[in-house]
Amino acid sequence: MEKLSHTNSMIWFYIMLLFPLLSNAYEHDEIQEHIKPGTIIFIGETHQHVESVLLIKRLIEASVNEGQCPILALEIDDRQQGAIDKVMTFKGPISDIVISSIIDHRHYRRLFKHLARLKSRHPCLEVSAIDTGIDTPHERNAWMAKNVAAMPKDRPVVVLVGSHHTLKEINWLTSKGVPSTAEILHKQGFLVKSFPQIWIPKKCNSEYDRAYRFVSIDKPEALTLLVDDLFATLNAKEPEQVEGVVDGLILWACDNLTRD
Repeated sequence: MEKLSHTNSMIWFYIMLLFPLLSNAYEHDEIQEHIKPGTIIFIGETHQHVESVLLIKRLIEASVNEGQCPILALEIDDRQQGAIDKVMTFKGPISDIVISSIIDHRHYRRLFKHLARLKSRHPCLEVSAIDTGIDTPHERNAWMAKNVAAMPKDRPVVVLVGSHHTLKEINWLTSKGVPSTAEILHKQGFLVKSFPQIWIPKKCNSEYDRAYRFVSIDKPEALTLLVDDLFATLNAKEPEQVEGVVDGLILWACDNLTRD
């Protein structure tokens, strides 16, 4: 019976990869309401998590279904834009897109297939590579900010990058610290909303699926999550409040840990 239960759990997990989670749709309203023309929405991630792909898929799909023409900006070398454009118009294979091994995983690549189908029905949807390669002299945050700043101001922009790139304020304790992508754009006067994702614990037992919970900045746990997860690896001063640093946190936890 235990083996059967585990099999059923895995079946449902893969169903999640194919279809939107209607039971959790209301959760995304906290983010979806900010996806509008003139706003840059940062979704932070710890790379190679399928949940991040599922979230982006649902946010972009909801945006186009609302009649918007969003731009999805990805942490990929912008020299790959030609390959991405071919994939989005079914003129080239997904395997032609060169993606950093730190970010790359099969679910991330499957996202392109879904986005291409979505674009075939909503041609104004765009997917844009904004990063710089490791073989260039450019500082990554500044380069990504420059690419995002050049995007049309009359369309919503959703940026999927590592969570440290989404912090709107970092008070570094080292001279080597640089402003994040979100911080640069925020200080340039762009309307920036930042929603990093956090996974706690890092891994779940196989019988549990991840569940999503939005943590608003006025919740006491928000500051603890921000400091313990995102600032723990930075040589920077710990923030005293969440406001001004991010606009909310997306918490992925084992399903049994998210229920009251």
